[in-house]
Amino acid sequence: MLKQVTPILLIVAVTACSSPTDRRIANGNDEYVNAKEIPLLTIPEGLNEPTYGREYDIPKVGENANKDVFGKRLDIRPPLLVLPMSEGTRVEEGTDNIKIIVESISTTKDLKQEVFDNIHGFLAKYDVAIEKESFEEGFIETGWIENADVIDTSWFGEDKVYLLRQRYRYDIDVSPHGRSGSMSIDLVDHEESYNGDDQEVLLTGEDKRRYTIDMLNNTIAYISLKREKEIKADRIEQSLGITVDLVAETEETGAYYISETDFTKTWDRLRIVLPELGFDIVDMNSAKGLYYIVLEESGGFWSSLWSEEQLSLDRGNYRVELVETEDKEQTEIYLKDASGEPLSNDVITEIYRVISDAMKEDRKVR
Repeated sequence: MLKQVTPILLIVAVTACSSPTDRRIANGNDEYVNAKEIPLLTIPEGLNEPTYGREYDIPKVGENANKDVFGKRLDIRPPLLVLPMSEGTRVEEGTDNIKIIVESISTTKDLKQEVFDNIHGFLAKYDVAIEKESFEEGFIETGWIENADVIDTSWFGEDKVYLLRQRYRYDIDVSPHGRSGSMSIDLVDHEESYNGDDQEVLLTGEDKRRYTIDMLNNTIAYISLKREKEIKADRIEQSLGITVDLVAETEETGAYYISETDFTKTWDRLRIVLPELGFDIVDMNSAKGLYYIVLEESGGFWSSLWSEEQLSLDRGNYRVELVETEDKEQTEIYLKDASGEPLSNDVITEIYRVISDAMKEDRKVR
């Protein structure tokens, strides 16, 4: 079949490209493998042996080296490195397999689900099918990933194509506490063909490692982009102000404040606001929702906020207690003394405006 060409030239054009096999071996021939060892000069009796240069001496083969890898079997390509470019990822030291440690960057998102979602997104981006997976067991196996290189092309006839087909398996293991885990990848199937003919290629351990590192790096690069977007979105969300309302005294409790957002966001915002209002945070316990704070100076900063009014808040130790509501959409904030007793309703009401204004102020995104 004649392919469509420009009318200027109508000649047979053949473009020769290197195949994946060609790219891994040295150019030229490999006659050196048949080289014979030549003995040193025979020195006649009575003459001194000359000094031999050591510049071109070939080092001895190491004990652990594979002595069968030489000539066309020798891979000259430089080794690939695992690149943990994504936020919260690093290479695990001292292991033989290719494993990346992944740490959580969000307190509200399940790490295992995040890793699965990112792998799904990466495979979907390149139209790679998933053959089987199990979230409970923590693995994903891909369908065939094909990479075709046109080796010979002509205006007449069909192109000759070198086809590389592979399947990979991801293994995801997240610690019970959910803050860190690992992701590894293995090459499970590999096929090569040229012009429709299967190529019997025996992969070495280094070949498999090269392919898996390349696939792993591409996956990490995708995760990196996703995490950068999530981090920026979280910073924007955290920078937004939080509305805090005053709740009057009830039968069970005295007056308190209620934040119109969940526990985590309220906790994080108070960690910024309390020092700005003159309180030193001396200890905290997020599991119990407690801040232990100290007010060193009841005048000064507070007096400037209230002009000539006297603030009814003495120097000393206090507690801020956070309680999540049943629907987990709001957070109650209680201001108590050092022994855990609620402050008077007058004090809670008096300082409400200052705390409310500080909490609802939008912050700059850094």
